[in-house]
Order: sequence, then structure tokens, then C-alpha cells
Amino acid sequence: CPVFPALKNSSVAMPPPADIVKVAIEWPGAFPKLMEIDQKKPLSSIIKEVCDGWSLANHDQYALQHADSSNFYITEKNRNEIKNGAILRLTASPAQNAQQLHERIQSSSMDAKLEALKDLANYSRDVTFAQEFINLDGISLLTQMVESGTERYQKLQKIMKPCFGDMLSFTLTAFVELMDHGIVSWDTFSVAFIKKIASYVNKFASDISILQRSLAILESMVLNSHDLYQKVAQEITIGQLIPHLQGTDQEIQTYTIAVINALFLKAPDDKRQEMANILAQKQLRLIILTHVIRAQRAINNEMAHQLYVLQVLTFNLLEDRMMTKMDPQDQAQRDIIFELRRIAFDAESEPNNSSGSIEKRKSMYTRDYKKLGFINHVNPAMDFTQTPPGMLALDNMLYFAKHHQDAYIRIVLENSSREDKHECPFGRSSIELTKMLCEILKVGELPSETCNDFHPMFFTHDRSFEEFFCICIQLLNKTWKEMRATSEDFNKARKRVMQVVKEQIMRALTTKPSSLDQFKSKLQNLSYTEILKIRQSERMNQEDFQSRPILELKEKIQPEILELIKQQRLNRLVEGTCFRKLNSRRRQDKFWYCRLSPNHKVLHYGDLEESPQGEVPHDSLQDKLPVSDIKAVVTGKDCPHMKEKGALKQNKEVLELAFSILYDSSGQLNFIAPDKHEYCVWTDGLNALLGKDMLSDLTRNDLDTLLSMEIKLRLLDLENIQIPDAPPPIPKEPSNYDFVYDCN
Repeated sequence: CPVFPALKNSSVAMPPPADIVKVAIEWPGAFPKLMEIDQKKPLSSIIKEVCDGWSLANHDQYALQHADSSNFYITEKNRNEIKNGAILRLTASPAQNAQQLHERIQSSSMDAKLEALKDLANYSRDVTFAQEFINLDGISLLTQMVESGTERYQKLQKIMKPCFGDMLSFTLTAFVELMDHGIVSWDTFSVAFIKKIASYVNKFASDISILQRSLAILESMVLNSHDLYQKVAQEITIGQLIPHLQGTDQEIQTYTIAVINALFLKAPDDKRQEMANILAQKQLRLIILTHVIRAQRAINNEMAHQLYVLQVLTFNLLEDRMMTKMDPQDQAQRDIIFELRRIAFDAESEPNNSSGSIEKRKSMYTRDYKKLGFINHVNPAMDFTQTPPGMLALDNMLYFAKHHQDAYIRIVLENSSREDKHECPFGRSSIELTKMLCEILKVGELPSETCNDFHPMFFTHDRSFEEFFCICIQLLNKTWKEMRATSEDFNKARKRVMQVVKEQIMRALTTKPSSLDQFKSKLQNLSYTEILKIRQSERMNQEDFQSRPILELKEKIQPEILELIKQQRLNRLVEGTCFRKLNSRRRQDKFWYCRLSPNHKVLHYGDLEESPQGEVPHDSLQDKLPVSDIKAVVTGKDCPHMKEKGALKQNKEVLELAFSILYDSSGQLNFIAPDKHEYCVWTDGLNALLGKDMLSDLTRNDLDTLLSMEIKLRLLDLENIQIPDAPPPIPKEPSNYDFVYDCN
């Protein structure tokens, strides 16, 4: 067999072993050194080798860190994150650095102290450094500086105000970052420290950075310690927080609402209603509506989350009434039912108190209670012994009767006068509706950590739940008539009508109406007839035709549709997504971006300072992961970051958005998608890259929709109609537009 000369002496370049990483290492005053790092060797050996190259003794006093904006130290735990082409820096070890900064922040020189605190605020984001600094009792040093150091420099405030403000800002930033790692318990802080932080909320209202960090510290104290909650609640009042909501800085507004939410959430049951009353007196709802919801700017995700939390906590105040059974012997509670009867039938003259009149009165009351739609005509109090909705249903009925009296009387009289068994029993319907509204708004459930689903309309009225009920009970009555439901078999009718009413309410809520009036008008457009049309349309889209030829056609074109969906998913991965790194304090989230290269061979990713506006270029993302290195994609509880102790409290919503890429022997890239749609897009796209099936709900829905559209197009009656291969040309613009009619 002849040997080709061109290949005789050539050598084929082999890819480097998976454990070898090529990096550049910097050292101040020297040229960067190109080096191959063997990930199997101990990190200490690699550092010694680097030190020997620059003739540096005491290699144990040095460490490697990323040379990017993070400056994070490289440890045995995170060394697998080093990528080919990474730029590292040889620097003092975490212990050495922590010791030096511990000494520098105690310097008598203001300039030196300020520079040291600035460095400390930066380094404290790294858990490796934080552990070393905390071991030196660094947290105590910072708290002492906050408690007493400010007095030392009070006289310098006037002449060095900017310097003093920066110093305090860096001190608080370092404290927040160190505490964020969860190494030190929040229970260890003194009342003096809490008082000082609380005072900053008033003192430094104009200094955004100090105010921000002070509010963040107060929130963390309240959420992480019951004892600190009590101390903070004594030091900070709602009146002190309200002015910060009236400013224009959305981040400060977000922190302020977060502190109010934390105080609300951790308040004992007996104090929660009291706090709600104070919030009502201070007109918190109106201030939020005016200065936050209706402000001339978009509401960011974190603000939306805090508004959602406040909405949930406010509705949770109803839980006590929802779970309280009516006491049939309680005269005050029975008087509410008497009031309902009085408003509906307005008895002008009561019978005399003779023995005969008592029997007459009982008979009249029984007849009226039947007209009001109660199950127990003799003693309607028995209707309110089931929880939920308990006494909350009766509260809603009384509110409706008093505040919407005309509508209440009309519904009661209209149904009580009907003889065709089509009457809608007001009492029973109100009880069922109240229970359903509690389910829709999840009354009694704790707020989710990831949900942003707040409804602006609930911030437009002090009694929003009651007004919500009043609109929905009128809807129920209208839908009952439209469906011609009968009260003879109330349970069957109730289920059918309630299903439609719930669908009407949910569809109207998804449009996020800005006011209760707008919600009401949305419902008017969702009549029973309209719901039937929507259902029929959806059913046709879902079921289509089930004949054998249609099924065969579906089977034939399904691979084309799946390929189309696959390309769409990959295109979305090429565009990329901004992900959030959740931690114990949600507003201190760090962002990172990940996108697929246009040739579908590499994932580019890297940290960001803030959420980007639009796409992030590939060259600004520091890290890379070849798609060929990906071993598997796991989701939910199988993700490494969901297995960690206490990771994000493993709450259900977070688990549903979590997925991880596993690569090499122990490498992992952990994600928490911003929403369910992005979760489906990314898991589908990654599975497509690995040659696996796309199994998400989004793929199933897209497949059904596109298949349905394609089949309908192919079944159109197009006989003798020639379909052009190219689109028709765009006609020339007309010489004038005199034919245009101006509606204005």
C-alpha cells in the first residue's frame, strides 16, 4: 500500500485531555504567564508551581482568583468552573487578605480606612474570603464601627460629609454581603446596633446607598429572627417607612415594601390585624397605587413580587373569619342575618308581641329566609357552620346588602318571585362563591418566593375582597339565568354554574384589569354564550377530526412540525436568557446570562451586574461550555442546587423552574428559569441539542396548535385554485391618499 508523501511525516493534533485547562495567570509587575492546569493535581501544588515560576517564597500565603469583575477565589470546590482561556490572578491567600483588611479598616487615616472598606465590600461577596474574615471576628468589628464609630466622626460630618457617607455605605454593604452567606446567626446582634440601623432610615433618606442597605438589613433581621423582629418592630414604625414610598426611586420603594411585608409576615396573629389597621390609617394602599402602580414607569420583577406578597398577606387577614364557624346561639351573629332580611324585605311594621303574633313572626321569618336562599329556613345560622368559608361568607353578604343595596334587593326579589324553579338561591350561592374566591386568591397560603402575580385592581379599594365578591355574585346570578339552571337539584346546578363562573373570573383576571370597574366590564364581555364559543373553539383546536385519514395525515406531517419547533427552541437559545441567582435576600440577586453560539456548538455564559435590556453579545460572556461536553440535563429535585440543605427552601414553584446541565465528571451549570415558558424553552432546546425528545407542556401545546393549523390548511377547498410559489408583489404606493378617511 503506497504511503502518500503529504501524510508521511504529518502529526494529527489531538484535543487536550479533559482534565487539562489552558489559562493565563497574572501577577502585578510581570508579564502574564500561559499555563496548563492539570485538574487532577492538588490546587496547592499548582499554586506552588506558579510561585516558583516567579521566584516567590511561602507559596501557602498565595491563592488564585478569577481576574474578572467577581474576583472570586479558586478553591478545591469550585476549581471545575475554570474554563479554557480563563484569565486568573495570583494574589494573597484569603486568610492573608482577610487579616490585612481587618487591620486596614481600623486605620486612623480616613482615606486609608475608606479605601479598605471599599475593598472589603467588594471581597465580601466571595464566600471563601467571607469565612476567613468572619473567623477574625470581623462581623463584630463592623457592628462596633456602626454602633460607636459614627459618633467618633460626627464632628467630621459637616466638613467631610461625602467621605463619611461613603464610609458608612461601604461598611453596611460589607456587612450585608457577609451576612448573606448564612455563616453567622442573626440572633447575635445588640439592641444598640438595631437602633443605629433603624435611625439611618430617617437620617439618611437622601443617601440612597445607605438607605438601601439599612432597609435590607432590617428586612433580613425580621425574617431570620423572632427576637429581632420584636426589637425591630419597636424601633421602626410604619410612619417612618411611608415617606420612602412617596419618592421616585423604585429600588428604595421596593426595599420599603419588603420591610413592611417582613413585619407583616412575622407579626403574631393578634398583632397582624392591628398592623393592617395602622396601614389603612396611613393610607398605604393609596400611596402605593399613586406612587408605585400608577407611576410613569414600568414595574420591575422585584417590585411586582413585593406587591404580590403584600396582596397575599392582606388577603390572608381574612383567614380567621374564613375558618370561624357561626355560633347559632350568638345573638350578635344572628342579628346580621336579621339585618339581611330587613334590608331585603323592609318590614314596615312588626307584629305585636302577642303569643299569636310570635307564631306569625316565626312563619314570616321562615318564609323570608327561604326567599333569601338559605338551606335551613328555620335557623339560617346553621348554613355558616362549614369552614371554609365560615363567617366570611356572611360578612360578604352583609357588605353587599349595605353597600350595593339596590343590586342586593333586586337579586333577592327577582329570584324569590320566580315560580319556575329557575331561581338562584342567594344564600347558598354566596357561601359557595366566597369559598371559590378564597381558593382563587389562595387565602391562608404563604406567598411564593418566585411569584410576581399581583393584581392592580386590588389596590384600588380599601375593601377590595368584598367589592370583588359583590361583582362576582352579580355575575353568578346573571350566569345562572343564562344557563337556565334550576334549584331543584342545587348541587348539580351549582357545579355546572360554578365551573363557568370560575372560568369567567379567571379569564378576566388574566387580563390584569387596572380597576374593579375594568374587571366588571371584562366580565360583561364573557357571557355564558361567549364562554361556550371559546370552549368550542378550544375543543376544535384540541380534538380536531379523529377519522383515520386525518390521523394518518397528522402522523405524516408531525416530524416536520417537530423540526420546526426544534429550530424555534434553538433560535431562542441563540438569543439567550438572563437568569437570576437567588439567595436569602431576594433583592440582592445577581444576574447571569446564557446563550448558545450560532453554530450550536458552545454555550456562552457569564455574570452581569444588572438585568440586561436586550441580548448580551457573546464576547462579553466570559465562560464557555462546549455542547459536546454535556452529559445530561436534569430537572426539579434531581438538580444539584435543589439537593443542597435548605436550598431556596425547596419551595414548589422554585423546583418547577430548576434545571441543571451536568458535564465532565462533576461539573454542573445550575439554572432557575424566570418563568415556566423559559423553563420549557431551555429544557426543550437542551434536549434537542443532545438528540433527545422535547417533552415539555409547551412543546405539546405548540405541536397541537401547529398540527391543527396545518391540517386545516391542507383540508381547505382549494380545487382549481393555483397557489403561487412566491408571494405576490407589493403594489406601488398610490399617487395620493385622498381616499383615506380621518376618523378624528
